[in-house]
Amino acid sequence: MNAHAIDTLHQHLLAALSAAPDEARRLFHGRGRLWPGLEQVTVDWLQGIVLVCLFRAPGEAELGALKQMLLGLPRSPIWRQCEAQGLLLQHRYRPDCAAEWLHGAAVEQCLVSEHGLRFKLDLGSKQNCGLFLDMRYGRRWVREQARGKRVLNLFAYTCGFSVAALAGGAEQVVNLDMAKAALNRGRDNHRLNGHDLNRVIFLGHELFKSWGKVRKLGPYDLVIIDPPSFQKGSFALTQDYRKILRRLPELLNAGGSVLACLNDPALGPEFLLRSMAEEAPGLRFEQRLDNPPEFADIDADSGLKALVFRQSDDRDDAPQP
Repeated sequence: MNAHAIDTLHQHLLAALSAAPDEARRLFHGRGRLWPGLEQVTVDWLQGIVLVCLFRAPGEAELGALKQMLLGLPRSPIWRQCEAQGLLLQHRYRPDCAAEWLHGAAVEQCLVSEHGLRFKLDLGSKQNCGLFLDMRYGRRWVREQARGKRVLNLFAYTCGFSVAALAGGAEQVVNLDMAKAALNRGRDNHRLNGHDLNRVIFLGHELFKSWGKVRKLGPYDLVIIDPPSFQKGSFALTQDYRKILRRLPELLNAGGSVLACLNDPALGPEFLLRSMAEEAPGLRFEQRLDNPPEFADIDADSGLKALVFRQSDDRDDAPQP
């Protein structure tokens, strides 16, 4: 992160803040590797809060120069124009993901919106704030598909997909995640949007020990799979994703859909295509959802992969090998 890279980031942020969006968005995605020297930097706009994340430890001089640049932002007319209130720097490479407020009063939480829906985020106290901004189009797709459907949301986290599904008219959503605190935040998010919680089920369980309960609550018209790449003691993507895929035929109604997601830069979409063909050949690939343009990547297959599959029904031709 030399002086040229920091100046590049500075100019990019001034341009982005001069047209600050009305909703939560990524402002700078260095991890897409389009900006040399800034590969481990991201900047998000959380509707008044500018969150800068570092994913690799910088040198002492680098960190000092970066902070000096960032501290200059609140003194610019553009900062006042966009009505920014706080500037938070988070060190994601540290075990505790420590964060420091560079400007503005420290706050632990904030409310943001996306496609008119509201979400409560945590600031600086956890590795992730509570909403993965690169999945914006995925949540939009779920909302568009959900009317009248029974939805299973695996690895639900703070239930962003569930909120989108209820907003789209889903009949019922079953959210499963072993992190009960995340599911509690999911309840908060549903309440923020005035949703009927009688249509939402929250299962704080480890998936591979809960198939009987998941199956009993089905069958489903839409299954969403958005796992972490690795979760110590419970999920290793390359080993465990296939275990989920082979269960899909018994969980889905005829004609049901699956949104299968993958966010490991080392694995391209062919991992999902091949695994689905081998484990659940009755599901046919339909489309890969676009990623938001602010998440541009030097290699599209390194970014988020969100693939849609559909279970064959009696009207379909036999699936192709």
